[in-house]
Amino acid sequence: MQRFIIERAIPHASKISAQEMAAISAKSLGVLRELGPDVQWLESFVTPDKLYCVYLAKSAELVREHARRAGFPADAVNVVTRVIDPTTATR
Repeated sequence: MQRFIIERAIPHASKISAQEMAAISAKSLGVLRELGPDVQWLESFVTPDKLYCVYLAKSAELVREHARRAGFPADAVNVVTRVIDPTTATR
């Protein structure tokens, strides 16, 4: 499985209530159950007008299918080719 970063343009994303976020998350999980184990949601980061979601999936097409079925935007689906962190400087 590959790791993907999905960019979702959602105006005023940071103002979405906790109750609305719970409903969005539940919808996402329901679609993931339908799609099976080849696509998994790891976490999402909320910014003022976007969500950045991290997924594991066998293909970008599965990530896009999840977005389509759930009714979420998927403005960019990017495969992660490398992860770096502060320890990268000491290697």
